[in-house]
Amino acid sequence: MNLTAINAIFDRALQDGRDVLLDTEGLQVLAALGLPVPAFLFVARTAQIDADLLAGLPGAKAVVKVVSPQILHKSDVGGVAIVEKTREAVAAAIARMDGALGTQAVVGYTINEFVPYSPALGREWLVGLRWTDDVGPVVTVGAGGIYTEFLAKAFRPGQDVALFAPTLADPILVEAALQQVAVVQLATRSMRGQAPLLPLGRIADLAAAFLELGRAVGPRIAEFEVNPFVVANDGRVVALDVLLKLRREPAGGSGLAARPLAKLARLLEPRSAAIMGVSERMNPGHIIVNNLLREGFARDRILIVKSGTAEIEGCRCVPDIASIPDRVDLFVLCVDAAQASAALVDIIEREKAESVVLIPGGLEEKAGSEAIVARMHAALAQSRRSAWGGPLINGGNCLGIRSVPGRYDTTFIPEYKLPVPGGEPSRLAVVSQSGAFAVSKASKLSTVNPKYSVTLGNQMDLTVGDYLTYLKDDSGIDVFAVYVEGFRPLDGLRFLEAARAITTQGRTVILYKAGRTPAGALASASHTASIAGDYAVMRALSAGAGVVVAESLEDFEDLVVLFSGLGRLTVPGWRLAAVSNAGFECVAIADSLGRFTLPPFGAGAARTLDAIFVRSRIDKVVDIHNPIDLTPMTGDEAYADIVRALLDDDQYDAAVVGIVPLTAALNTLKPGAGHGEDVANPGGIVARLAALKRDGGKPWVVVVDAGAIYDPMVRALDAAGIPTFRTADRALRLLNVYCAERQRGAGAS
Repeated sequence: MNLTAINAIFDRALQDGRDVLLDTEGLQVLAALGLPVPAFLFVARTAQIDADLLAGLPGAKAVVKVVSPQILHKSDVGGVAIVEKTREAVAAAIARMDGALGTQAVVGYTINEFVPYSPALGREWLVGLRWTDDVGPVVTVGAGGIYTEFLAKAFRPGQDVALFAPTLADPILVEAALQQVAVVQLATRSMRGQAPLLPLGRIADLAAAFLELGRAVGPRIAEFEVNPFVVANDGRVVALDVLLKLRREPAGGSGLAARPLAKLARLLEPRSAAIMGVSERMNPGHIIVNNLLREGFARDRILIVKSGTAEIEGCRCVPDIASIPDRVDLFVLCVDAAQASAALVDIIEREKAESVVLIPGGLEEKAGSEAIVARMHAALAQSRRSAWGGPLINGGNCLGIRSVPGRYDTTFIPEYKLPVPGGEPSRLAVVSQSGAFAVSKASKLSTVNPKYSVTLGNQMDLTVGDYLTYLKDDSGIDVFAVYVEGFRPLDGLRFLEAARAITTQGRTVILYKAGRTPAGALASASHTASIAGDYAVMRALSAGAGVVVAESLEDFEDLVVLFSGLGRLTVPGWRLAAVSNAGFECVAIADSLGRFTLPPFGAGAARTLDAIFVRSRIDKVVDIHNPIDLTPMTGDEAYADIVRALLDDDQYDAAVVGIVPLTAALNTLKPGAGHGEDVANPGGIVARLAALKRDGGKPWVVVVDAGAIYDPMVRALDAAGIPTFRTADRALRLLNVYCAERQRGAGAS
């Protein structure tokens, strides 16, 4: 790559007041990258066409194109013509275009070599590089020509296009991602005895050149698209059309490095805390005080900023921020927006806290607050330049943090509305931009007790990427569940870097990315943005970093339960054992296998099962095959013994246990009139399955396909750490995700 020549081309365009390169300049950039371009000539609008001039172009035909920084898609406006390579034909084409387009800043015309090729699928390629605010430069490789947008609608990213972030890509990952794209498979694999169109390495080389350019000058480029590169009849891969738009604004810094992230230890596990906004009556601030006391935070380490009161809940009060004697690790600001900015300035200028949870929103938007908000930002910036380094700020517009190790909870939801999960904390961290999302999921996933639950709000200071970067080094976390609506500039890249570090250690990141509408992409002039909008980019790059991307909110919930409940189990293959007491569910399991297979039972397991069937007197109605249809006759003990036999069989890597609970043979209901069942019976199916779960081993899930009266059974299974689904197809689909991730994680680690 001739970087000097490329920068010189960019500089000249900007000096001329243009952020769109001319065709000739775009072709020069490609040539400087070492990529093949057709032979071409440039002529001014009034130039005379000379036959001797045309003689230098190969072939009998020529392609005439208008050159204008205002005309980005020439074929749409009649700015491209394929003609005989004669003086008369070329001159006539130029005259026609000049008459129709001459008022649109036309600077001239190119006369290009005609490259014969077949426009069949697999012979035209789009390769693009564009700037995204979340990640920075992103490279796109996919089908070009008329197929680009059609395939983008027919497939999801990863199947129709491959997407790469230059700073994260390496040659092995690039080739692996390219091989997942349908059109790459079509072009590089033998079909019905025919030789491949081209080797995979040729496509990888195109991607590598754009990735190198992205690493070198990515911040200077808004969009760079070649559509198409073509596979010519003579075997060359040649760029026929190029669009390149520059960024007028420099990339700048995101300010991430300026934040003293080591202080996150003080935020997540504070030794002292101050709270402002506490009423003697019950209000959000008072609830937060009670939450700290409930979690075991020492009263003598809590200060409440409130004048005219000596103490609240046994915690000492001080009249104002200036009266706080020593700098606290954590300061919770629970006042309204009108007070919050001034209070934050006071905290910063007096150096009273290492970290601040800023609950209220509206600081930036409130009319008349511009001066104090400007002072707030100035005070924070100045503190960051000091030896102290200033505080970290979580929020605003957030519910803050629940930290089990830190013994505090700033989510001011009354406990009767959101019961606090008990038991040992899960090896789980939840990082959510939305406080409402976090507490809604905590309510639904009440049996999961995250080690940390962080809500960031509008990310005034701390970002999603900051938290993942810090928490990735916490060996007590195996699963990171992340909900994001929008990343701060370049924080998406920071998130991806941290996520890849986590997943290469065999741990799991689950992401739900909201804000998926394509409106922003449709405003772009290039195909590169319209087929790979911001959500598509983040989805594909996250998957490439090993992140489990949830396609729906329901999937997010179930994946958190699944990965938290099963942990980091070894999954060597795709052999599934299955059992149910309903024939329809056995069929549903067989219909929903995904990558799983249903091999027969091993000889030892078959003998064990046969003995259980005889002992339970079901041998006359139950055959030994996979999946096992137990019928509704099988009771608690035999059911659990059969499940144990499947889990003990080395023939299998995973298992699905279906329980249609309407049979009277099982304890599946709460005690009630008219029956003697008790779902909590120590000898019942739930208790027996819970004992199997404690024994560990291979991954397995339960399906309870029945109505609301069986919700207590499902909650009891969940509380035992057994991932439980309400339909077999959903269970199998997400168990496929878990097993694929565990196999990938085992390979990565």
